[in-house]
Amino acid sequence: MKLPFRIGLIVIVFLIGTAAVNTNDKLFEISKNIEIFVKAYKQLNKNYVDELDPSELMKIGLDAMVESLDPYTNYISEAQIESYRLSDDGTYKGIGAELGVVDGVITVIEPFDGSPAAKAGLKAGDKIVEVNGLSTDGKNVDDLDRVVRGVPGTELNLKIDRPLENKTLDVKVLRSEVLRENVPYHGMVKDGVGYVILTTFTNGSSVNISKAISEMKEEHGPLKGIILDLRNNGGGLLREAISVSNLFVPRGEDVVSTRGKELEQDQSYKTTVPPLDLETPLAVLINKRSASASEIVSGVMQDLDRGVLIGQRSYGKGLVQNTVDIAYNNRMKITISKYYIPSGRCIQSVEYDNGEPVDIPDDLRSKFKTRNGRVVLDGGGVSPDIKMAPQKDSPLLKALKNQHMIFKFVNEYVLGMDSLKTVDNFSYTDYDKFVDYLEKNNFTYETDTEKKLTELKNSLSDESMLEGLNQDVENLYNKVKKEKETALTAEKKDIVKEIETEIVSRFFQQSGRVKFSLLKDPEVLRAVDVLNNPTEYQALLGK
Repeated sequence: MKLPFRIGLIVIVFLIGTAAVNTNDKLFEISKNIEIFVKAYKQLNKNYVDELDPSELMKIGLDAMVESLDPYTNYISEAQIESYRLSDDGTYKGIGAELGVVDGVITVIEPFDGSPAAKAGLKAGDKIVEVNGLSTDGKNVDDLDRVVRGVPGTELNLKIDRPLENKTLDVKVLRSEVLRENVPYHGMVKDGVGYVILTTFTNGSSVNISKAISEMKEEHGPLKGIILDLRNNGGGLLREAISVSNLFVPRGEDVVSTRGKELEQDQSYKTTVPPLDLETPLAVLINKRSASASEIVSGVMQDLDRGVLIGQRSYGKGLVQNTVDIAYNNRMKITISKYYIPSGRCIQSVEYDNGEPVDIPDDLRSKFKTRNGRVVLDGGGVSPDIKMAPQKDSPLLKALKNQHMIFKFVNEYVLGMDSLKTVDNFSYTDYDKFVDYLEKNNFTYETDTEKKLTELKNSLSDESMLEGLNQDVENLYNKVKKEKETALTAEKKDIVKEIETEIVSRFFQQSGRVKFSLLKDPEVLRAVDVLNNPTEYQALLGK
C-alpha cells in the first residue's frame, strides 16, 4: 500500500512543480516584455526626430494592445473619463434629440417626443449654428454631443437657422434626464397577433413588455400569437434579459451563465418569478444588429423551444466586461467572461474584421441541442429558425439617404401641414413632385460599380497593350448609366415607402414610424403566418 501512496505523492509534487515552472515562465515573460516596452518608450521620447506627446504615444500603444483582443476591451484615458461616465451610467442627460450632419451643418434629425428639445420648439431640419455663443462650423456630432450633454437643470443657448421659414432663432433649452422609451410601440398587427418592439434592455424593459401584452389581452381577448421584435436591439442590462426571458418560461429555469478565467466569478442565473405567458405562440424577430441581451433572450427562447426565431443571424456578442482603475485616473474596460445559454452554447463570435464579427461556416461551429432535440450551433450569434433575406437598400436609395434628399424634401413638404389624421391609411401620391425636387437640387450619385469601372479605366490607361478593353469598359459605363436613368421609376414603390415613413414620423415620432412600417414588413407578415399555423409552428419547434 506504501508504493502507490509514494507514486501518488511524487505525481502531485511533479504537477505542483510543473505548475510553478509554468507560472514562473509566464511571470518572467511578462517582466521581460514590460522592460522592453518601457525602454522602447523612453528611447522614442528621447531620440525621435519630432517632438512627441508622451501621453498620446502611450495611449496609441495601449489602444493597439487592447484592440488586438476584442472590440469591447478598451483603454479609457483620464481625458475620456468624464464623457465615459456620461455615456456609460445607463442614463442620457441632455436635450433629447437625434442630431446629424446635413450639407455640412449640424442638424436636428428628430426631437424626441416630450423631450426638452421638443418642448423648446426644435423641429426636424433645424440647423444648429451656435451653442452657448460658440460656432458649430466644422464640428461633428460627437463634438456637439460633448457640449449638449450636461447636468440636468442647466440651460443651453442655441442659435438655430430654420431656412425653409427664413428664420434665425435664439432658443433656450433646459437640459434634463432623457429616458427614451424602451417599448416605443405595441399593438395588434392582424389575425389576432399582438406585436411588441423592444429597442434596448434598460430599466423597466420586462415590466413594459408585460404591460404591453396585458393591455392587448385586456382589449382584444386571448392572443393567437405574440411577436417580440428585437431587431437592431444592441442589448443592455443582463438582469433585464433574464426578466424578459422569465415572462415566457417557468420560474426556476437556468437561462444564462457566465464563465471566465477566475472560477469564483462564474455565475449562473435562473428565472425567479412566475411567468406572464407560457402558452401563447411566440415569434422573436432578430437581425445582424441584435446583440448581447437580445441574443440571450432569443437564444433562451430557441434553446427551450419556447418560440420561433425569424430573420437573420444575430451579431454574436456574448462577452461580459468589467471596468478597473489602472492608476492616475485612467481605466480599462476588460472582457472577463462569456455568456452561455441553456443548451450550453456560447453566442460569442470568434473572429472579427475591423471590429465586425466574421461569419463562420456552419460546419466549423460546435453542435448543441435544444430541449426538444433540435440542433443549434455556437460561435457566431443565434441563427433564426426561419431565415429571411435582409432588406437591403439599392444604390439609388442609399444615395438618397446618404445625401438626406428624402429628409430635406419632407422638411419642405410638411411645412404647410398642421397634422396628419391617421397612420393606417396614409399614402403619399405626388411622386412627380419628389422627382422634380431631385432635379432642382441637382441630385447625382455614383454607384460602387461605377467607382470600380473608373479604377479599371485608370489602370488601363497605363497599359497600352490593353487599349482594346477601353471600349468594353465604356460599354459597361453606358449600361450602368441607362439603369440609373430608369431607377427612379423602377424603384418608385420603395422610395415612396421611405417618404411616407418620414412624413409619418414628423407627426407621430418613433411610435408612428414603427406602426407604419409594420403594415408592409415582410418579417412581421411571415411571423403572423407562422403564428396562425399551429402545424408549422409546432414542427419548427421540433414537437
